[in-house]
Amino acid sequence: MTTPTTTMSAALVTGSSGLLGAALDAAARGWPVFPLIPRVKRPAIPGWQQRATCDPDRILRWWLRHPLCNVGIACGPAGLLVLDLDAAHGPIPLPWVRRGVTHGRDVLALLAHRAGEPDPVDTFTVATPRGGEHRYFSRPPGSRLRSTVGARGRGLGWHLDTRGPGASITAPGSFAVVQGVPVPYAVTRDLPVTVLPGWLVTALTPPPPPRRPAVLPELAATGRRITAYVQAAVTAECRNVATATEGHRHITVYAAAAALGELLGNGWISAAAITHHLTDAARHHLGVAEFDRAELARTIHDGIAAGREHPRILTDRPAPRHRPQPGAR
Repeated sequence: MTTPTTTMSAALVTGSSGLLGAALDAAARGWPVFPLIPRVKRPAIPGWQQRATCDPDRILRWWLRHPLCNVGIACGPAGLLVLDLDAAHGPIPLPWVRRGVTHGRDVLALLAHRAGEPDPVDTFTVATPRGGEHRYFSRPPGSRLRSTVGARGRGLGWHLDTRGPGASITAPGSFAVVQGVPVPYAVTRDLPVTVLPGWLVTALTPPPPPRRPAVLPELAATGRRITAYVQAAVTAECRNVATATEGHRHITVYAAAAALGELLGNGWISAAAITHHLTDAARHHLGVAEFDRAELARTIHDGIAAGREHPRILTDRPAPRHRPQPGAR
């Protein structure tokens, strides 16, 4: 039986345009949508990840009530991984200038070349109002892909962000105000959404949680206090290395190796153990902005060599002085 709501929905879906049409078009592709604040990218509703929908009736109610709202796509439920390639709107970091990079898509092309793969351009693509580009990919089944920002936070590179689980993307047909003029997000390649290439799946798969350093053998000459101290130092330095950002990565690894090298100078830990723990902590940095195993190994070696020349000194707390009790002789 056809209900009035169903009839109204069918008619509006068929003839809708503008932002409502953009929302319905995205939903028709199987991408759950939700309203964004007009002309910006911020959600207009709380709990957007849970409330994003492909249901035409809910979409109609949202946009009939708030017709100027932009359209957000919840990338997680949509099964999408979107590469957000931005144009330069200010100084370009010198390392990228030297490579002729002026846009996030240049970074992606460079990374593809290094991986021996073609630039992944043949997929659904949207031009953003400020000269950027959104390339849509589907996430392979069972993948655990992270959202990233630039070269920070284990990202891919300058002006190359990713939008996946837990993130959203602004749908084509939405608008942003650029120098006082509304400019749309416009489809530039209306192609089928392709599966994210394997080399990008590998680059964006988060590493397993850092393993706690193995309990170091207790040295007969040191006892529990030194063992606990060394264990805490290893854990802290591994955490520093794991969370280092690209611009501070080399010096962080060197400083961590030097700090632990001071413990090697006392014979409290071996060089092999330091190398093992720091290499494990830095594994997700490998391959990012030309940081490779050779540089990592060299940095750790140099840091250990510097630190072992200055063994760390731990002073024992003095024993409490005995105070005679009143009346004692």
